Amino acid sequence: MHDPKYLRDNLDFIRTSLGRRGQDVAWDAVQKLSDERRTLTTQVEQLRSELKKGSDEVARLRRAKEPAEAAMAAMKGLGDRIKEVEDNLRGVEEALSDLALRIPNLPHQTVPLGSDASDNVEVRRWGTIPSFTAPAKPHWEIGEALGILDFDRAAKIAGARFAVLSGAGARMERALINYMLDLHTGSHGYREVLPPLLVNRRTMTGTGQLPKFEDDLFRLRDEDYFLIPTAEVPVTNLHREEILSEDRLPIRYTAYTPCFRREAGSYGKDTRGLIRLHQFNKVELVAFSTPDRSYEELERLTGHAEFILQSLNLPYRVVTLCTGDMGFSATKTYDIEVWLPSQGQYREISSCSNFESFQARRANIKYRPAGGKKDAKAEFVHTLNGSGLAVGRTLVAILENFQQPDGSVLIPEALHPYMGGIKKIQPWPDGS
Repeated sequence: MHDPKYLRDNLDFIRTSLGRRGQDVAWDAVQKLSDERRTLTTQVEQLRSELKKGSDEVARLRRAKEPAEAAMAAMKGLGDRIKEVEDNLRGVEEALSDLALRIPNLPHQTVPLGSDASDNVEVRRWGTIPSFTAPAKPHWEIGEALGILDFDRAAKIAGARFAVLSGAGARMERALINYMLDLHTGSHGYREVLPPLLVNRRTMTGTGQLPKFEDDLFRLRDEDYFLIPTAEVPVTNLHREEILSEDRLPIRYTAYTPCFRREAGSYGKDTRGLIRLHQFNKVELVAFSTPDRSYEELERLTGHAEFILQSLNLPYRVVTLCTGDMGFSATKTYDIEVWLPSQGQYREISSCSNFESFQARRANIKYRPAGGKKDAKAEFVHTLNGSGLAVGRTLVAILENFQQPDGSVLIPEALHPYMGGIKKIQPWPDGS
């Protein structure tokens, strides 16, 4: 959410800076409401000034023991008029706030201009792309042949865009979760949290999912609760309505959660396999920083996500998202894309973003500068988050990059202790 005063004074600049990213914003309505708010605010101030003068006049008349009935009647009229204008102002401000919540964050000056993913800029690559003597098989064929992925039974149980993992597949999913959490807590300095999977509307609004993306969320029928699309939502809101001391910053959290997304805008995309499911597992990284250190923190967080892929020996690249491809709340985003041999391309496995104060304003998360007085003005923190990593997509990358000619799949060495010493996934004997 933008600073209301900055939004009011720089509306044309914000609109121009957002370009296509703000194409769904009702800019004319925002301008109209902003003008109405300014007019009504001025009216309220003028009426209150008149009311004060009238109060002084009534007091003078009473001290002079002169008739004050007419002045008091005028005062009552002014009071009624002030209430009427204030009610109108409140309605305008509520309508303007609702529209303001739908305005995306401004891109950082280092973000490349562009309209879609084709304009993203590659930053670096890591690892060696594997070569195969035969065409690489997609992960769903590999997993079904090994008896560790079952999409037909998942469809029977739930429907499309669900999966059942079993045997070594289920164990590897669990192994990846534990491995990621152990690295982030033991080596990278994050504190693990296990948050609720259901959150309220205010929490979803705090991180920017509402009101704009309600169609992408799963909501309970009888209660105003939502299933989380990512652990970013509850973890960022841990400090909602709080003022943190600067010496606590940066605060770094990691969380494993199942995530739930309707994928309302992805009809026809990745309909097979594990890439785009309604339910999936993810390990998330969330950080709270002072404004002057937040871009340093972004590089740090991104590096921690990259380290997981490096330790698993999975080739990947990092790209900076252009202005037209960034998420709603982000001011700068790095996408980490892992190599998928069956597709012959890199696919996103993590997005690492700095939101600056955008989410903090919505959730009212502030910090008080160190060394200042107790009543020193609190400032908004900067929030950051990134996947560290999307677990299902990591499993996909392992199946495809480490597939063997005999149909087996090698397990990365870093996971051996988490797999009970199993080093290779072989077909399940009865194929069931």
